[in-house]
This record gives sequence, structure tokens and C-alpha cells, in this order.
Amino acid sequence: MTEVISSTHSGSNGAIGVQVEGVNKFFGENKVLEEVSIKIPPGSFHVLVGPSGCGKTTLLRMIGGLERPTSGAILFGEPSSNPSMETTLSSGSQMPKELSYGFQEPRLLPWLTVSDNVALPLELAGVSPSVIQPKVDDVLAKVSLSHAAGLYPRQLSGGMKMRAAIARSLVTEPKLLLLDEPFGALDEITKNRLDDELLELWKQYKMTVVLVTHSLSEAVYLAQSIHVLAPNPGRVLETLEVSFEERMPELRLTTPFTETVAKAHQVLLRAEENTV
Repeated sequence: MTEVISSTHSGSNGAIGVQVEGVNKFFGENKVLEEVSIKIPPGSFHVLVGPSGCGKTTLLRMIGGLERPTSGAILFGEPSSNPSMETTLSSGSQMPKELSYGFQEPRLLPWLTVSDNVALPLELAGVSPSVIQPKVDDVLAKVSLSHAAGLYPRQLSGGMKMRAAIARSLVTEPKLLLLDEPFGALDEITKNRLDDELLELWKQYKMTVVLVTHSLSEAVYLAQSIHVLAPNPGRVLETLEVSFEERMPELRLTTPFTETVAKAHQVLLRAEENTV
């Protein structure tokens, strides 16, 4: 069987939901993912965690159209409430235009300034120069980088580089943002600060976010739902719902937060042991 992608439909706030249905993925003879099914409603924040090699990044890349499932379906929209979603298109259909993908490394072009790096997706899309600069200025302000607009990547700290990369992902005003461990290489204080900024951007842009991380504290702080994958082959072992109403820095110091991280840790330990 081949990949099946539905026609794009947004939720009431414009965000795009995702439904992964029975997805399997082989690389040669190696089965990387087995019967993965996940529902991500429009406007929600979901996190993928699991041991190294469980297929988290592969799953994210398939949602982003960078890899194709061997079998199964990936649908965009809100299948359960939109009858038109039942009509699927064949393999190779277009991905949603409102999708942005953030990689583990900033991947900034060293010969361009921060402003020019952020503007690049709009330039490649043929957007008028008169429209581009106000959008770039606006998103740089949102990630607190207005003062660095004229700097080059070599002049930035690690945190500033990731802010610039996030700004580049947001300048197209995506309705679905996919992030693959964007803050994994940063120190704890910087990572916590950027997590807070990411939450604020999620609220401002009213988008759907799917994040891959190895940090359970980050997952619990950010996610509404945490999908724990087990390896060999990768599959969803358990989904944890996180119900904190307020996500403020002080939350990380509370007993409910540490208890939720401990619960996620126990599930992760089971994932490491649960191989077939």
C-alpha cells in the first residue's frame, strides 16, 4: 500500500489538525514504525517522546512530507467532523501550504543577516518585497530579535540562532508547525526560556504544534498530549494527557508538575523495555 493524504481542511481557528492512521514504515528490510495511529486536533500542542531509535523523527518527517509511509494514511484537517475528509487523494498529493518544519539545527545561511534569513521563505514563495519586510520585522519582534536583525549567524549565541530559526518558520504564518528537538543542544535555562516563548507564540498564532523532544520536563511543560513511542519497531505505547491550565515558569517547581514528569518517566522506562 502507499501513502494516502487527504484534502486540507482547517479548524475554526484556521489551524490544521493531523490524523495518522495505521502508518507503517520500512527502510529496506528494517521496520521502523508499526501501525502508528495518532489524532492531533487543530490548534493543539502534541509532543512525541521515546527512546533513541523509536522513530519519533521519522514520524514527524512523514507528517511534514519529507518521508513517505510504506502503508497507512496521514490526513490533514478534522476527519471526525468533516465529511469531505472521507474523500482521499492518491499518493503524492500536495502537502498543506500552511505547514512549517523546524529542524534540530538552526540551518541559517551564514552569508545572510538574521533579517534576510527570516525573509527567505517569503522570497522563495514570490511574495512582494514591500510585504516581506513588515512581516519579518513583526516576527523578529515576537521572538525578541529586533535588535539582531542586521547581525550574521556567526555573531549569534545558540539561543539567538534558534530564535532566528523559529522566526523563519513562523514568518509564513503556518497553521501547522513541526519541530524536531529545536532546543536539544541548549543549556537548561536557555531551553526553559525558549519553551516559554514557544508557548506564547503558539497562543498568538493559534496553530497546531507537534514537537519531538528527549526532555520529559519539556514535554510535560509544553504538551496537551504526550505520545510515548516504544522501539523495535516504533509504535505508540501510551498517550498521556496533560491538563495544566496555566503554563508559567513557576509550574516547573510544583508537586503536580514533578509528579507528572515522574509518571512520564515510568512510561518511558516501559517503552525502553517493551521491544518485540
